[in-house]
Amino acid sequence: MAMPLRQSIRLGAFMAKQKLMRREKYAILVELEPLFACNLKCGGCGKIAQPAHLLKQRMPVQQAVGAVEESGAPMVSIAGGEPLMHPQIDEITRILLERNKIVFLCTNALLLPKHMHKFKPHRNFAWMVHIDGLEEKHDASVRKEGGFQAAVDAIKMAKAAGFRVMTNTTFFNTDAPQDVIDVLDYLNDEVGVDNMQLSPGYAYEKAPDQEHWLGVQQTRELFSKAFAGGRRKKWRLNHSPVFLDFLEGKRDLQCTPWGIPSYSLLGWQRPCYLLDDGYAKTWRELIEETEWDKFGRGKDPRCANCMAHCGYEPTAVIATTSSLKETIRAAVGA
Repeated sequence: MAMPLRQSIRLGAFMAKQKLMRREKYAILVELEPLFACNLKCGGCGKIAQPAHLLKQRMPVQQAVGAVEESGAPMVSIAGGEPLMHPQIDEITRILLERNKIVFLCTNALLLPKHMHKFKPHRNFAWMVHIDGLEEKHDASVRKEGGFQAAVDAIKMAKAAGFRVMTNTTFFNTDAPQDVIDVLDYLNDEVGVDNMQLSPGYAYEKAPDQEHWLGVQQTRELFSKAFAGGRRKKWRLNHSPVFLDFLEGKRDLQCTPWGIPSYSLLGWQRPCYLLDDGYAKTWRELIEETEWDKFGRGKDPRCANCMAHCGYEPTAVIATTSSLKETIRAAVGA
C-alpha cells in the first residue's frame, strides 16, 4: 500500500499538469532543512559536522515557506538536524498546510512528547519517525541507549492523539534480509504505523560511519530476499511498486536529482541531498545552472552505489504516472 488515495490523486494531477506544460524539470517533494542542529549524533548522518555558527542558526519562517512556494512542489519533507529544536517549526508546518502542501515532519521522536501539543492532526500532515532497525540496532545507529523505546512510545502517543505516523528506516551492509523483515513486521503489525519508508544506506560523505554503506549488488540481494514470496505486499510501504522493483534489481532507473531537491540554511544544494557541489540562491538558478547530465550511476563515481529514494523515487513516480499499467499497480499495491 502506497500513500493515501487522496494524496495519490493530488500527485497524479500535479504530474499531469507538468506534462501538459511540457516542463522537463520540476520538484515533486522538497527536502526542507530549517536547521542543522540535532539532539543526536547518528553514525549515518553528518549534519552536525557543520560549523558551530551554522548549528546555532534557525531558518526564518518566511524563508522556509518561500523556498517551498518558489519550487512549486506539492509535498514537503521537513528534516534537519532535528526539526523539533526549531522554535517556530509548528508555525512553518501550519503555514505550509494552509497553502495546501502535503507535509512530512521528520524526527527522531525524542522531543515529540514535549512538542506534540503545538500541532493538530491534519489530513495532509504526518510525523515521519526514524527507526533504524529493532532496539539493539536502532540504539547503536543513533548512538543513544533507550532511543528505540522512546521513539516507539512517541509513535503510539501520536497515533492515540489522532496523528498519521510514518517511519523511515535506512539499511546498511550489517543488515540481513531477516533484519528487514523483522523491523517491517514489527512496525506494520505491532506498532501499527500508517506507512513505512525504507532506503539503502547511501555514501553520505559527512557521516561519521563510512564503513557500512550498501553497494548496488548488496542492495539488490538484500531486498530481493527480504521481499521474496510476495512479502512486500503485506507491508504498508510508502513507495511505488516501480521503486521497489528497482531495489530488488528487477529493473533499472536513471537518477532524477531535481525531483527531490534539498533546501537548507545554505540555499538549494547541488545536485542533491547527498552530494555537496555548492548551493544556488534560487530555485531557478538551481534548475537552469546545474549540469544535471553529469550526475547518476555511470556518470559520477560518487553516485556508483547510490540507490536512495531521493534520486530514484522521482524517476519511479514519473514512470508510474506515464503508464496505465503501473498506475493500476500502484493503486492496488502490487
